[in-house]
Amino acid sequence: MKITKISAEVKKIALKTPFKTALRETSNVEFVRVYVEDENGHIGIGEASATKAITGEDIETILGSIGSVKELFLHLTCSEALDKLHTISEIGSSAKASLDIAFVHLLAQEQKKALYEYFAAKDLTFLKTDVTVSLNSAEEMLCDSKKAYSNKMEMLKVKVGSDVLHAIDIVRKIAKELPSVEILVDANQAWNLEKATLFINNMLDLKIELIEQPVIASDLESLKKITELSHIPILADEAVFTLEDAKKVLESKSADMINIKFMKCGGVTKAIEILEYARQSGVKCMLGSMLEGPYSINMALHLALAYRDVIKYIDLDSPLLYKEPSNELDFEFNGCKIILIKKY
Repeated sequence: MKITKISAEVKKIALKTPFKTALRETSNVEFVRVYVEDENGHIGIGEASATKAITGEDIETILGSIGSVKELFLHLTCSEALDKLHTISEIGSSAKASLDIAFVHLLAQEQKKALYEYFAAKDLTFLKTDVTVSLNSAEEMLCDSKKAYSNKMEMLKVKVGSDVLHAIDIVRKIAKELPSVEILVDANQAWNLEKATLFINNMLDLKIELIEQPVIASDLESLKKITELSHIPILADEAVFTLEDAKKVLESKSADMINIKFMKCGGVTKAIEILEYARQSGVKCMLGSMLEGPYSINMALHLALAYRDVIKYIDLDSPLLYKEPSNELDFEFNGCKIILIKKY
């Protein structure tokens, strides 16, 4: 079936509390939603969140990118559109992801398959996500951590900043107060080799799941040194956008694991390529996201059902941060458990 229409609009979802990291602060999930319609009236929906600090794209850039290329896909099939999309270098990864997600969503409908069927998922039992503890004072972060744990969140992604002493303090406090919680530490590129080493040396008596992107993405030399000296697994995030990035980081042993996000790699099609490479290489991954809307989160969760053997950690907690529950999700979030509720 041929594509007949592509349109886009800006959507916004309020958050319960401000989301703070070393890179940015926001009170809303703001994203572009793309609609792709075929000649039989099926509509595929994709989304792109605006995360300029990471991908270089804001809302206006994403909208402009979609507007500049959408005519190229009219009168093509979804498969043809996907092939063409990934030959285009003039638009950013988030804009590309929104179109990719929409094309895949439409393709699954045309094949009369739920997304988990399209990805050939067999095990539909619940998934488990972390939840983000935003960067604040140690007192606020400890309070937020306790609140999350009381709401059945057993895995916390703790956002830290350039003040490594603050990071050491809050992580130790959370570990002491909540000894059974799984702690993931996300520095969002805020440290250097010296700070990372100091943090690691102060965690020798604690069980920390991982440290995510401790240094600036381009500094693979320091990332590799940190990985070599650390007893805690190191996860590369901003250092890995593409399959080529993944190969470079993993083959140089600059990190133990990688974080795959649609907005970085250009959509679900490219995420699958990276996941397949990781599967072949015996490397575990995190499937993550920016602050995103419900349709891109749906797509990631359906994909996660099919790659349980590769995806060790899931960081798809945006719906837990929404001020109001979304009725557009295919999944129910019950604490850290994510349960498929729409099987079509």
